Amino acid sequence: MNKSLTKFLKIAVPLGLGVFLIYYSYSKFTPEQLEDIIIYFKKADYKVVVLSVFFSFLSHLSRAYRWNFILEPLGYKPKLLNNFMAVYVAYIMNIFIPKSGEISRAVVINKYENVPFDKAIGTIISERAVDVLFLFGFTVIALMLKFDRLFSYLTDLIQPSKLYIIFGSFCIFVLLFFLFLKFSKSNLKQKLKQFYLGLKEGILSIFKMKKKGAFLLHTCIIWGLYLLSFYTALFALEETSTITFGIILITFVVGSFSIAFTNSGFGSYPFFVAGILAVFGIPETVGTAFGWIVWTSNIASIMFFGGFSFIFLPFYNSMRK
Repeated sequence: MNKSLTKFLKIAVPLGLGVFLIYYSYSKFTPEQLEDIIIYFKKADYKVVVLSVFFSFLSHLSRAYRWNFILEPLGYKPKLLNNFMAVYVAYIMNIFIPKSGEISRAVVINKYENVPFDKAIGTIISERAVDVLFLFGFTVIALMLKFDRLFSYLTDLIQPSKLYIIFGSFCIFVLLFFLFLKFSKSNLKQKLKQFYLGLKEGILSIFKMKKKGAFLLHTCIIWGLYLLSFYTALFALEETSTITFGIILITFVVGSFSIAFTNSGFGSYPFFVAGILAVFGIPETVGTAFGWIVWTSNIASIMFFGGFSFIFLPFYNSMRK
């Protein structure tokens, strides 16, 4: 496939999905329900929203600080402000071009701190691997807390026989995928193998750190602040302020996955957050309004600090020389 077409599809497909989900979710609402959503926006407590965004800001600061724990064994200790601005550049790039943030972050730290690009990418892969493990841990806990309700919802939505077919199809797909990796000689196999080896190397690099405890502590702080930010935002609306911890956790997980696999959750975050809250009896109008409030406030913060980082990076580093 043509490289230009591939790049175009990487941008267009997630954006198209987001636009479709926005259209699909709002087409279901009556004019009265749409008016209700507007009312929820108007009556939301935006002081609480600002506090929620502040906790997200602190998580990004902690991420920037944590980065040096992996870079230090490689012989590099960038300035915290450069790390911080590189992180925000990564976030703002991910809004427009999915998965471009990691590359942008490595480019920034290479340009202003002379960290080799390949080593910077390796440390970022290492961080992502740890973050995936933490997200997986949250997912397992959430499923354990609300398994009965979710399973009941799925069996109501899909006949049990179809669930078995879906599960069986998934198992067959996994088997075929591993057979492909074992016997195929295609370029795709080599790319997947390289990705796996890079991921493995990134994970193993964590064990070379001198400050493993500090790295783990900051990882806990980052994810704790993510969850605290989400929890705080629930108090922006009276209708979401009383939901239980199990519902909070599984909604947080669903929202995190929607951000990870699309253009920073454009269209998908409010859609899936509203959908999972509806499973637990929260009206979709409330869930939709809440999802958009959380997503919009965080994206606005990223746009502000990411744009500031783009402008301030060259000035800050020219003053250092």
